[in-house]
Amino acid sequence: MLCLVVTVVSCKEEYPDLEDGLYAEIVTSKDTMIAKLFYDKVPVTVANFVALAEGTHPMMTEEFKGKPYYDSLTFHRVMDKFMIQGGDHTATGTGNPGYRFTADFDPTLNHDKPGMLSMANSGGFNTNGSQFFITEVPYPSLNAYDANGELKPCEQRGTSCHSVFGELVKGIEVQDAISNVAVDPRSKKPIEPVYILKVNILRKGSAAKSFNAAKVFEAELPNVEAEIKQIKEDQKAKVEEERLEREEKIATASAETKPRIEEYTSKTTALASGLKKLVLTEGKNEKAKAGDSVKVFYEGYYTDGRLFDSDRVEIAEKYGMFNQNRADANAYGPTRMYVSPNAQMIPGFKEALTTLNVGEKAFFYLPSHLAYGERGNRGIPPNTDLTFIVELVEVVKKK
Repeated sequence: MLCLVVTVVSCKEEYPDLEDGLYAEIVTSKDTMIAKLFYDKVPVTVANFVALAEGTHPMMTEEFKGKPYYDSLTFHRVMDKFMIQGGDHTATGTGNPGYRFTADFDPTLNHDKPGMLSMANSGGFNTNGSQFFITEVPYPSLNAYDANGELKPCEQRGTSCHSVFGELVKGIEVQDAISNVAVDPRSKKPIEPVYILKVNILRKGSAAKSFNAAKVFEAELPNVEAEIKQIKEDQKAKVEEERLEREEKIATASAETKPRIEEYTSKTTALASGLKKLVLTEGKNEKAKAGDSVKVFYEGYYTDGRLFDSDRVEIAEKYGMFNQNRADANAYGPTRMYVSPNAQMIPGFKEALTTLNVGEKAFFYLPSHLAYGERGNRGIPPNTDLTFIVELVEVVKKK
C-alpha cells in the first residue's frame, strides 16, 4: 500500500527481463549499455570493477575513496572493428586508481564475440588497475588461454593476456556507435569526447545481493596471487625442460648430420666464385633466368651439422627448431625467391639459384665471403662458412 501511495515508479523493478545476476549499467553520452558480470567465475576481477564503481575499493587512493570511480570519465581509446576502452582518470591510457592487482582468469571466458567486457593492462599478470575495454568483434589473440586450454606465458613480452569479466546483454548497438566516432588517427582518442556518465551496479537475486565487492577482493586476491605464482613457476620449469629437450634433440641431429656434410663437401666441385656444388638429385634441363621467380625448399647448416634455418617442417622439427608462429603464418613449404643480381640474398645463395635446374636438389658450400662475411647476421657469427641443401621446385617465368 505504501508503494502505491508514494509512487509506483520507485517500487518498480528495474530491467525486469534480466535474469538473476550481477550487472553493470554503463550510462554513456551515446546511450546505456548493460553488462552481466561473471562474479562466480572471476570474483577478484569483478570485485575490483564493482568496488571501484561504488567507491568502496580497499586499495584506491584517498582522492578516490567514497566516490564512484568511473562516473564522468571518457572512452579515451576507440578503435573501430576492435574495441572501446575507458576507465582512466587521465584519459591518456597511463592512469590508474593508485594500485595494480593480479587478475583472475577463466578458460571459458574468451574474446570470442562482440560485447565482451575485459581488463586492459600493460602486460603480465599483475598490471591491472581500473581500465577496461569492450570488444566490437571477436579477438582471440587477447585471450589468456591458448587453443589447448593452457594459460599463456603472460609475462613474456608481446603476449596478450586479458581477463574477461563481463558481457553486454543490452546496448551492443551503443558499443558500435561509440566505436564509429571520429578519432585522432595517432592516439585513437575521440575528437569529441564520449563520456561514461555513470556506472550503476545492479544486483538481482540473493547471491548477487550478498556479493560484497570490497570483502571479496581482499579475501580472494591472495589466493589468486598464490595460484598465479605457482603457474609461473610451473611455466618456468616447463620452459627449462623444453630447452633441455631441444638442446638434446639439436645435439643428436647435428651429430648425425655432420658426417654427411663432410662427405658432401669432399665431393663438391668448386665454381669460379668459390661456391662449391654437389648435385644430389638430377632435374630437368630447365633453369631460371634473371627476372624469373622460383619456389625452392632449403636447409641451411653450419659446417658442424647444426641447422640454422629451413622451410621444411620435418627438418625444423627434427632439429628442435619448429616455430608455431611460422606455421600459423603458412611460412613453411616452398619459399618464393627472385632470381636477380639485386635480390636481397647472400651472394652465394643468389649464385646457387642460377645453377639449378627444375627438380634438381643440390648441396652447396658457401665460404664466408659468399655468406654473411665479416659482419655475420642474426646469430650467425662473423666469418662463418655455411652449407645449404636446395631443391628447385618450380620456375615462375617473367611475363
